Amino acid sequence: MSYTNIVTSFLQDDNKILILKRSDRVKSMKGLWAGVSGIIENNEIPINRAKIEIWEETGIEEMQIALLKSVKEMRVRAPQYKNHEWNIFPFLFQVDNPKIKLNWENSEYRWIDPAEITNYETVPSLENILSNLL
Repeated sequence: MSYTNIVTSFLQDDNKILILKRSDRVKSMKGLWAGVSGIIENNEIPINRAKIEIWEETGIEEMQIALLKSVKEMRVRAPQYKNHEWNIFPFLFQVDNPKIKLNWENSEYRWIDPAEITNYETVPSLENILSNLL
């Protein structure tokens, strides 16, 4: 089975978690809610990719975030590809009252109570990834 390495980060502010709705312009998972995610390129260190994705997708700079927790990577079946999995590297970061500036990859964002994640149509296993970080 083949796989793709992905980072998925959650930003936490006042016990709320940031989720992003994937735009119609992305390649996969259009219109689904997700954390801040991206493909790990080459032999990149996952936390470095996570920080890059946070900046690209939200406009939040590295000096504005603090790592709270990371957990062992998790394999998630990629439903749109046959015999393929996502190898997810999960991270949880603290931010304080950030100003969000979305790029083209996402169409909207919400700050939610973590228990509310079940109210959203999300990318596969997002609830499980989040619960492992909390």
